[in-house]
Amino acid sequence: MFPLKPDKDIQARTVAISADGRTIPALVLSPMQGARKATGVLWIHGGGYFLGMKEMVHMSRAVDLVKRFGAVVVSPGYRMALLHPYPAAVDDCYTALAYLYEHADELGVRRDQIMVGGESAGGGLCAAVCMMARDRGVIPVAFHMPLYPMMDNFDTETSRDNHGRVWNTRRNHLGWRLYLRSHAHDQVSPYAAPGRQTRYEGLPPAYTFVGKGEPFYAETLAYVENFRAAGVSAQVDTYDTDMHAFDMLNPSGPESAKAIAAFLERFSYAQAHCFADETVQ
Repeated sequence: MFPLKPDKDIQARTVAISADGRTIPALVLSPMQGARKATGVLWIHGGGYFLGMKEMVHMSRAVDLVKRFGAVVVSPGYRMALLHPYPAAVDDCYTALAYLYEHADELGVRRDQIMVGGESAGGGLCAAVCMMARDRGVIPVAFHMPLYPMMDNFDTETSRDNHGRVWNTRRNHLGWRLYLRSHAHDQVSPYAAPGRQTRYEGLPPAYTFVGKGEPFYAETLAYVENFRAAGVSAQVDTYDTDMHAFDMLNPSGPESAKAIAAFLERFSYAQAHCFADETVQ
């Protein structure tokens, strides 16, 4: 069983985010000594849009962002597609982003360096939330990290007939069917499936990594290529594995060690160089 409890070297507390008559539970992770003018990160858990919980943040890359870089992380418990299909999840995650931005002073976060990250379906929601933030023009996002993201509701050359470990074609179809219901194979909004996005200008710089044998390999590379074609900075690292979420499920493996080290290096660069224009409003 993987640990879903806080690291002993960070603080973790639960907050209730109120919006539109509902309450979204969220975890806030912060440095033990407190935060002041810290990088704020919205980190979104995976689970195919129908599984998972906010406590998965404790086994994610986000913990190192708090421990090594002094970041403050908000992990929302968004609604699952079994009971609440699209747009429930992305609406909840955007509401959590707004909470992070509006409570920046209270959280010790600087408003010009709010970032978004997540893994798998959380990576897809990360991308969707950044698209929503750009289009609404209210919350400036400095950088985003959609790791091995679930973004394309259509089969790609690597998600079609994929038998990788942890996630495969059958589970991928189930996740999209539950999230989008009868629209799983339609041309839906990019907020539902970021792979449908056609306009990448104005989105925040991106970093991601993905295994070469897993279903989301092709859509991850396509996402980065689309950013570069639009003149937006985007970087991707690839690893020799067919295990989805390999860095979380096998963190001591050799490919995981390389991925974790590269992720930390990329984040260190982003923290030093990526800041949002607060005149976005």
